[in-house]
Amino acid sequence: MSLYLLSNMDGIDKQMQSIGDKLIPNLFSFIVQFLSFIVLLVIVFFVAYKPVKKMLAKRAAFIQQEIDQAKENNDLALQQTKEAKKILSDSKAEASVIIENANKKGQEQYDAIIADAKEEVKEMKIAAEQDIEQAKQDALKDIRNEMVSVALTASKEILKREVDSEDNTKLAEDFINRLN
Repeated sequence: MSLYLLSNMDGIDKQMQSIGDKLIPNLFSFIVQFLSFIVLLVIVFFVAYKPVKKMLAKRAAFIQQEIDQAKENNDLALQQTKEAKKILSDSKAEASVIIENANKKGQEQYDAIIADAKEEVKEMKIAAEQDIEQAKQDALKDIRNEMVSVALTASKEILKREVDSEDNTKLAEDFINRLN
């Protein structure tokens, strides 16, 4: 076993050296790899990072412009809303004044129509009373004339003679006066 260990030790020693070589890189290889990494970083910086950064800056500016535009639109909308509310309240006030004036005019017209109707009724009543009075006078006149005629006929019958118009008138008036 000891021989076996000694022969294996040689293999282990080689393995340790191989592992050591792998863990500690070659300085030339390390410098070449490091320089190529830096060159790659510079290329990526100029080819990819700057354009991407520029594109992101443009996008940020566009978004900021859209935000500013939205704020302006919002402020404009608020201002227009305030103006619309003011116009609406002014319109309501004006409408109430118009309605109030219309109501006043309507009431005035109503009062005028009622006054005219009352005056017309009053005039019609006076005219009717005058017509009634005239009809009454005409009826009385007709009745008097009829009574005179009846009285003349009666006097002719009673007196059996012809009465002249002067006697006739006198007799009729006496008869009418007695009836009243």
